Amino acid sequence: MSIVTPKSLTQAEDEGRPRTFELPQLLQARTGKMTRELLLNPGDHGLGMTPESLQAETTTVAACGYCATGCGLRLHVRDGQAVGLTPETEYPVNLGMACPKGWEALEVLAADDRATYPLLRDADGEMKRVDWDTALTTFTERFKSIQSQHGNDSVAFLSTGQIPCEEMAFLGALAKFGMGMLHGDGNTRQCMATAVTAYKESFGFDSPPYTYDDFQQSDCMVFVGANPCIGHPIMWERVLRNPNSPEIIVLDPRRTETAMAATQHLQLRPKHDLAILYAITQHLIASDLIDHEYVAAHTTGFETLAEHVASFTPDVVGPAAGITADAIRRAAESIGQADAASLWWTMGVNQSYQGTRTAQAMINIALITGNIGRPGTGANSITGQCNAMGSRLWSNTTNLFGHHKFESAEDRERVARILDIDVDRIPDQGSWSYDRIVEGIRRDEIKGLWVIATNPAHSWIHQGDFKELLDKLDFLVVQDMYASTETAQHADLLLPAAGWGEKEGTFINSERRYGLLKKVRKAPGEALADFQIFRGIAAYWGVESMFADWTHPEAVFEKMQAASEGRPCDISGIQGYRQIDQSGGIQWPWTRQDAASNDVPPQQRRLFADGTFYHSDGNARLIVDAVAAMPEPPDSEYPILLMSGRGTVSQWHTQTRTSKSKVLRKLYPQRPYVEIHPTDASLIGVRNGDTVSVRSRRGEIFVTAMVTPTVQRNQAFIPMHYDVTNQLTLSHFDPHSRQPSYKDCAVAITKV
Repeated sequence: MSIVTPKSLTQAEDEGRPRTFELPQLLQARTGKMTRELLLNPGDHGLGMTPESLQAETTTVAACGYCATGCGLRLHVRDGQAVGLTPETEYPVNLGMACPKGWEALEVLAADDRATYPLLRDADGEMKRVDWDTALTTFTERFKSIQSQHGNDSVAFLSTGQIPCEEMAFLGALAKFGMGMLHGDGNTRQCMATAVTAYKESFGFDSPPYTYDDFQQSDCMVFVGANPCIGHPIMWERVLRNPNSPEIIVLDPRRTETAMAATQHLQLRPKHDLAILYAITQHLIASDLIDHEYVAAHTTGFETLAEHVASFTPDVVGPAAGITADAIRRAAESIGQADAASLWWTMGVNQSYQGTRTAQAMINIALITGNIGRPGTGANSITGQCNAMGSRLWSNTTNLFGHHKFESAEDRERVARILDIDVDRIPDQGSWSYDRIVEGIRRDEIKGLWVIATNPAHSWIHQGDFKELLDKLDFLVVQDMYASTETAQHADLLLPAAGWGEKEGTFINSERRYGLLKKVRKAPGEALADFQIFRGIAAYWGVESMFADWTHPEAVFEKMQAASEGRPCDISGIQGYRQIDQSGGIQWPWTRQDAASNDVPPQQRRLFADGTFYHSDGNARLIVDAVAAMPEPPDSEYPILLMSGRGTVSQWHTQTRTSKSKVLRKLYPQRPYVEIHPTDASLIGVRNGDTVSVRSRRGEIFVTAMVTPTVQRNQAFIPMHYDVTNQLTLSHFDPHSRQPSYKDCAVAITKV
């Protein structure tokens, strides 16, 4: 693959910025080091582009910035600006395919509501434009004042899975080591915490074992709480390329697009997935469809597992779950008799009050049947956001930099040595989880909050409660590329940030592949890359010397490489951004030893081929638990169980970006809607297209009725993308991962 890479904007290209933009000069005055060129431009890192070549027409490939599929998009550049894009045919992820969001990735950068200059709320409550000096001075003075009055741990941050690894690393290091914050978590807590916890407990490390080639190698695929046809369409395209006529088994309460394409759809009652997976396990054991040699050599806990699932027979579980016992037995035998079976899950499992154990039930099935480490196998978490995996490794939230442990003195010493900082600056305890930070606001323990590239006033569970809590804060800073988000409306200070295509760094996709994000457009107005905002804050806070060599993203990538060496996520063998670019991305691990024996990293690599896991004894753990009752089941007052999830392929999360595209807006319903079964609709006198009230114990919304048999009786579904959905959802969490359970709450539906 021959790829030409346009680099960051030259100083000449920045001459069109407003004269009021004085931040570079202010920082130079403060530090004597940070020149305009260094602040605004990450610099040329050897990828071969010159200012002259930026004036010509050329193309370059960058990783998409929406979901964690991590597609390669070929950007068409003219006079230094990307003017169009097409899917990259040779990129090993998407092989020339792109979903509608990827096709429109450039369009959303030109939205009218981009944040283009800092905004500060005045004494009258109005947001007014200020210069960067005022913004960063206010940021520093207000947060330092809160910390001096209430302690360092009275200020927290909420980050994201939407910014590059290098920016996550900078944010975490700045907040934790520079500013003295103890608490910070990311919105990846809302999507991937369950998978992280499950992998760490079962495998000893957060380690999705698969590669996308496994979609085309399996002869049996099980999708639990996953609708990749809509949520991850390029992955589904890979399934459709499978030459093996695979058995496709879907466990889902709804008859989703993926379920319609399945050979077996187990349309269970909601939250019976764990029991069904235990029943499948029981039947595998009873039918002796077990790889006993693999279990004995590579796992711990089989006897406990067998004893635990013995009572979960298909005859017992099937009727309770709303499916037949024969359906469970058929699914189990399809898995057990397959040459290569793979099990896949996403938010339908992760966003559950028993999600960790449900994920581990799939891991157990893969392990006891020997379906791991081989082509077409694995217990495989499909990641949500474009860089949720990067957040998991580098954000300094739940794990110390590089998936070290805050509690380990040895790990703290190692990280301090690599980053050349005083070890006493590294906290010896981990952060509160997202929900605990929110509760800290309620208890007046958190007085200041810094929100970066996320929109919790829309996405956090029990939305009305959270919005009230935001207004309790003494100081709220929102750093975002759009000024119009629900969270930005509550901000005391808004810092305008560059978006995808306007900065550089690396993303890590679902299959552990580092891909490059490239700067091919100028950010509008005075907006800066988050990386440069963090540099500015470090200077104004007075810790610029701690980050003196954090001059550009690739310099931070080198620190990441050093921190990863010798760990499961080792990337010490990567030869810089250039090799990532030339290779079409590189999966971790890629060690110095790997590089010494192979100049070109293989494009498809999976973990655990040798049966060795990351626990000290090398074995994987088989983990089981009791099945928990639903926290808020339907009753006479609220007789319908409400589920939420992805709506269409053209929507993404809180629609902060997708709503900016005229094309995408034409591809999904503009008004929020609820899917209702025809019988339920008839009983309340509702026809398709009517307006209905959907009411829970937390709020009431008015939406359009979509009467459809794809949902079952006494169940309803609303896409998560609409701003009203989380007015209804219930605040309850998986006890192990602390991930919110968005998929179940009791509601009443009436005609308006």
